[in-house]
Amino acid sequence: MASSAGEPILTALRRVVRGEVTADRGRLAQYAADASNYRRVPLGVVFPLDREDVIAAVAACRRHGVPLTCRGAGTSTSGQAIGSGLVLDFSRHCNRILDLDPRARTARVEPGLVLDDLQAAAAQHGLAFGPDPSTHSRCTIGGMIGNNACGSHSLAWGRTSDNVIELEVLTYGGTVLTVGPTTTSQLEDAIAEGGERGRLLAGVRDLAMENLGTLRTEFGRFPRQVSGYALEHLLPEARFNLARALVGSEGTCAVVLSAKLSLVRRPRARALAVLGYPDASAAADAVPALVERAPMTLEGLDRALTRMVTRPAALAAVERLPAGDAWLFAEVGADTPDEARRAASDLATAAERTAGFLGTYVATGPDEQRALWGIREDGAGLATRLPDGSEAWPGWEDAAVPAERLGAYLRDFNDLMARYGLQGAVYGHFGEGCLHVRLDFDFETHEGTKAFRAFLADAARLVAEHGGSPSGEHGDGQARSEFLGLVYGRQAVELFERFKHLWDPGDKLNPGVIVHPRRSDHDLRVSPRRSTIPLHTTFSYPDDGGDFGRAVGRCVGVGKCLTGGSSGSVMCPSYRVTRDERDSTRGRARLLYEMAQGELIDDGWRSREVRDALDLCLSCKGCSSDCPVGVDMATYKSEFLHHHYRGRLRPPAHYSMGWLPVWSRLAARAPRLANSVTCSPLAPLVKRLGGIAPQRGIPAFASESFLHWFRRRDGAREGTPVLLWVDSFNNHFSPHVLRAAVTVLEAAGFQVHVPPGTQCCGLTWISTGQLGVARRVAARAVAALETRPDVPVVGLEPSCTAALRGDLPRLLDTSAARRTAGRVKSLAEILLEHAPHYTPPRIDARSISQTHCHQHAEGGFDADGEILRRAGVHNTVLRSGCCGLAGNFGFERGHYDVSVAAAEQTLLPAVRAAAPDTLILADGFSCRTQISQLSDRTAIHLAELLAITTTRRKRTS
Repeated sequence: MASSAGEPILTALRRVVRGEVTADRGRLAQYAADASNYRRVPLGVVFPLDREDVIAAVAACRRHGVPLTCRGAGTSTSGQAIGSGLVLDFSRHCNRILDLDPRARTARVEPGLVLDDLQAAAAQHGLAFGPDPSTHSRCTIGGMIGNNACGSHSLAWGRTSDNVIELEVLTYGGTVLTVGPTTTSQLEDAIAEGGERGRLLAGVRDLAMENLGTLRTEFGRFPRQVSGYALEHLLPEARFNLARALVGSEGTCAVVLSAKLSLVRRPRARALAVLGYPDASAAADAVPALVERAPMTLEGLDRALTRMVTRPAALAAVERLPAGDAWLFAEVGADTPDEARRAASDLATAAERTAGFLGTYVATGPDEQRALWGIREDGAGLATRLPDGSEAWPGWEDAAVPAERLGAYLRDFNDLMARYGLQGAVYGHFGEGCLHVRLDFDFETHEGTKAFRAFLADAARLVAEHGGSPSGEHGDGQARSEFLGLVYGRQAVELFERFKHLWDPGDKLNPGVIVHPRRSDHDLRVSPRRSTIPLHTTFSYPDDGGDFGRAVGRCVGVGKCLTGGSSGSVMCPSYRVTRDERDSTRGRARLLYEMAQGELIDDGWRSREVRDALDLCLSCKGCSSDCPVGVDMATYKSEFLHHHYRGRLRPPAHYSMGWLPVWSRLAARAPRLANSVTCSPLAPLVKRLGGIAPQRGIPAFASESFLHWFRRRDGAREGTPVLLWVDSFNNHFSPHVLRAAVTVLEAAGFQVHVPPGTQCCGLTWISTGQLGVARRVAARAVAALETRPDVPVVGLEPSCTAALRGDLPRLLDTSAARRTAGRVKSLAEILLEHAPHYTPPRIDARSISQTHCHQHAEGGFDADGEILRRAGVHNTVLRSGCCGLAGNFGFERGHYDVSVAAAEQTLLPAVRAAAPDTLILADGFSCRTQISQLSDRTAIHLAELLAITTTRRKRTS
C-alpha cells in the first residue's frame, strides 16, 4: 500500500503510463536496496513499456515535483540505484536492440538491455561490446553508461565512455536531445535554434570555454578517473562530446532513452597466462613492465580471495594457480591458437624479469580459461564474506590510481587498513590501477559507523596523494560523493555543481549523488539504529549463528540470480521465466530481510507479501551453491511456510503432495485400484481436491513396491555391506530403478541391505514447510540408519540424498544426523570411492544428461561423469538448470505454466533434438517425469543404464 505522500504521483502515473506502476510493500522492499550498503524506500516503482512511457513518467514526476532514480539490474555498489522518490526500472521492457550494423560495427540499444544479450547478438558477426564487467550476465547498458563501467578488457577496448557514439537523453524538464561529438559550427547552429535545447548547450559550452585550464589539468589524467563528472570531454580537442561527458553521471543529469555504441572485433583465439607473485603489492609493481606487452587484460587477485572459494569447479581452478600469494591474469588475443600461445609465452618471459616473479601457468583451452576466470568473476560475491565468516562490505571497493602508482598506493592502503583494524580480499583491474576490496566495517555499533566514515575520508586523502580517483568504474554514489572535495580542487567541485544545475536545476534526478551529496553514514542498510526482530526458527542455521535475520541478510545484491538463458547456473528458474525481480533469489531475500527488520514488512511470519513472493520459488536449491554468498532460499521458504501456516489451514497441495509418502504406502496395498481412480473420470475431482494442476497426469503407482520385492528375494549376496536408501518416489513409482541399483552394486562387490522398517527422509514435508512432521520423520530415518553406523548409505533419488546430506543436519541439529550426512553417497560416488576394482560395463553410446538441481547443489555431476566416461558413454551435460517440475512445485495448481516454460528454455528443446539412439539420462524422479509428460522420450537413471549392460555381460559370460 502506498503512503499518503505517494498517492498523488501514483494516481497520475497510472493515468499516463501503460507499464506497471506499483507501490505495494513487497515491491518497495525489493527496490529499497541495491548492491551497496544503503537502503532507501521509494515512493513507488514504474516498469515503462517503451520510451513513450519513460517520457510520460518523467513528465508526471515533474508536475508533482517528485525525485526520480533510474535502475537497471540494481547491482550498483555505491547506492546510486536507490532513492526515496520514484524508481524507473528499465530492465523488464526497455531492453531491445534497435539496430545492429556489422559493417559499421555499431549497435543502437535501449538502456535496459542486458550486456550478455548484446554480446550474444554481436557474436554472430564476430563482434563484441568492449567493456565487460563481472556482472555481464545481468548488468544493463544503461547501468554501464551511468557508472562508466569498464571490466577486465578495458586495457584493450576502453571504458564504456570510449565505446559510446551517441546518446538520446531526456532531461527532467522534458527536453529530448541526441548528443555526441560536435564540431564548433554544429554546436553554434544548435545553440542558435534556441529553446530549452539551445539554452542547455550554450550553458555547457560556456562552462567549458571559461574553464579550459581546469578541465585540462584536473580531468582525464588517467583512464580510470571515473569520480565526478567527465568534463574533459567538453574540451574543443575532444569535439565537445556531450555523450561521453554524460557517461558516468550516475543518472543525475538526464535519463537515457537509447544509446548508439561501437563494437569491436573479437579475437579468434585467446590464451591466458597466470603469473604468480609473493603478494599483491609485488604483483602491482610488475604492471608497468607487463602493460608494455599489450595484453588484453591484466587482472590481479590475492590469496585471501581464493580462500573464500567453495564451488568445486572454482576450487579445482585454484589448484592450477602457480606458486605465490597473489596473481596477475594476463589474457592475450590472436588470429590462431598457436599465435595466442606464443604471445602468452612471450608475456610470461617478460614477467620472469620482474621483481618477485614466482611462476606461471598458461591456459589455452576455452574451458580451462573459463574455469580460471571463474575465480575472478565471483570476486564481487565471494569477497562479501571473509574466511573467518565475518562480513565484508563495499564503500571503498573501487578506487583507482595511475597504474605506475598502484604498488605504492596498495602498500599505503594496507597500512591504512591496519590502522583501522580492517581486513579484506584484494582483487581488481591492476593493468589500469583499479583496486577492488571489500572491508569488514562494523555497521552494528555507533563507534563502527563513525569509523566507517572516518576511514572513507582518510582513504580519499590517500588516493588523492597518489593522483587517483575514489572510483574507477563503480561510480561515487552515496558512498564516496561527499569526499570529492578531498580529491578535486574547489573550482572543479564548483564545475560539477554548475554542470548538474544546467541539466537538472531542481536537483530531482538521483539527488544526493555527486553534487549536494548525502552523508556516507546515513541510510545504512545495517545500522545500530535498525535491529532485527526476534524470530524463533526450526532449522539451526549453523553458518549464521542460528540467526535467521543474518541468514537472509547474506544477500548483498550482486544479482547473480538475475540471469537468463543457458548460463550453466541453476538459479533462478522462476526469474528466468518471469523476468520479475520478485521471482529472483535476491528479490525474495530482500523481502525476508525486511520481514526480519519488522519495519516495511511488519507482520512477520504472517506476511502475505513474503508468501506471494515465495510462491514461485521451486525450492531447487540452486542458489545454495550458485549464489556467491550461499543464500539458501529453499530452506528459508520451508522455514517461512512452517510458521506462516502454523495453526492455520494449509493449501490443498500441502496435504496431498506434502503427505505423499503416507498416501503412497496406502496405495501400495491396492495399486490397481489407486491407478484406476487417478485415471478415471474422478481424476479431475481428485486433482482439484489435492491442489494439483489439471494439466498434469498423476504418475502411476507400481504394481509392487521395491521393499516388497527386496524382502521376498533370496538371501543377501556376499560382499562389502552397503545400505541402500529406499526413497518413497522410487519405492512406489519406479522400483525398477532401485532393483537396477541392486544389480549394479552386487556386481561391484557389495552386499546390499536396506534400513529397517519403511523409512522416509521427510523431504515432502520439508518442501511444504511442515517441519514438525518432518523432524519426527527425519529423526526416525536417522535412528534407522544408525543401526548400521559404519556402513555407507547409497541414495538414488538426488533430492532425498541432498536432504539426508544437508537438510537433516540443519533440521535435527544432532551429532547422529551429522554423522549420517557424512556417509551418504550417490551411486556413482560409492562406485568410485568404495569399489576401486569395479569396472563399468562397456556401453559405447551417446547420451545427454539432466542434472537434478539438488544434486547440482549438494554433490555435483563429476562422479557420474567419470563413471560414464569409463563406460565409454559420450555424454553431454545439459546447461539447462532446473527441469521445472521440482518435486511438488510443477504439480501444484497455478504453477503449470511456469513449470513448462522453465523446461522449454533448454531441457525440452535438447530432448526433442536428440537423435533416436541418444540416451536421455536423468537420475531425478521429477526430471524423468517432466521429460515423459512433456515429450515423447523416456529418460533413464544411471543405475538402469549400468544394470542393463551388467545383465547382458553376465549372460554372455
